Amino acid sequence: MVEDVGWRVRGAEPGDVGAIHELVLALADYEREPDAVEATPDDFQAALFGPDPRVHAHVAEVRVGERWEVAGIAVWFVTFSTWKGRHGLWLEDLFVRPEHRRLGLGRALLAELASVCVERGWPRFEWWVLDWNEPAHRFYESLGARPQDDWTTWRVEGDDLTELGSPIA
Repeated sequence: MVEDVGWRVRGAEPGDVGAIHELVLALADYEREPDAVEATPDDFQAALFGPDPRVHAHVAEVRVGERWEVAGIAVWFVTFSTWKGRHGLWLEDLFVRPEHRRLGLGRALLAELASVCVERGWPRFEWWVLDWNEPAHRFYESLGARPQDDWTTWRVEGDDLTELGSPIA
């Protein structure tokens, strides 16, 4: 756990699920997709804390009087590189409430995940950033991250996914 006088970063716990869901909704709004979130708190509970979690989360908290309030999240999962022959970490979402930005919470969350990679011997820590999000680009570049412009993301979903996954007749 990383801790400052007025904030801390720690692994998420089951009691954080409501705040995680709320921050995912806020992130969707920030990313101009306010109606895109289908996930519920129950979905996060099952994914993060069910019998076989495949996704993980860390939270950044700020002290508000005598209590701690979740102000930021980092949701991540394990990847694998066939070229490296080792696992890595994929950051699915990083979000800090606007009123708590500039405290170092985003950097602290990323540093905590980088330390997970270092401790486990994972050579890669990767994530996506929307092209229009220039403040994020500048922030990540300040940490030594570099864009991978020579890759195109592809996705199949909905009816196309169902069709592709159906047995060939």
